[in-house]
Amino acid sequence: MAATAATNPSQLLPLELVDKCIGSRIHIVMKNDKEIVGTLLGFDDFVNMVLEDVTEFEITPEGRRITKLDQILLNGNNITMLIPGGEGPEV
Repeated sequence: MAATAATNPSQLLPLELVDKCIGSRIHIVMKNDKEIVGTLLGFDDFVNMVLEDVTEFEITPEGRRITKLDQILLNGNNITMLIPGGEGPEV
């Protein structure tokens, strides 16, 4: 019989991991050749996220474009991967 998160404290559910990242830096890989690094302020059940102190890395035909933003609301449908504590791609 498989152990659940309640009986096995070393197992962490996905939304629990995201919840532990609130207030921390997080690296987000998007579906559309964008990567975002910011401080996670909050999220909902659909993993829509509010981030502050954001850096967006985008690959364009002209090269890499870096955009700095104070605060964003990120749609969870476009997220491919979350990396807690990640600082993003090398510049």
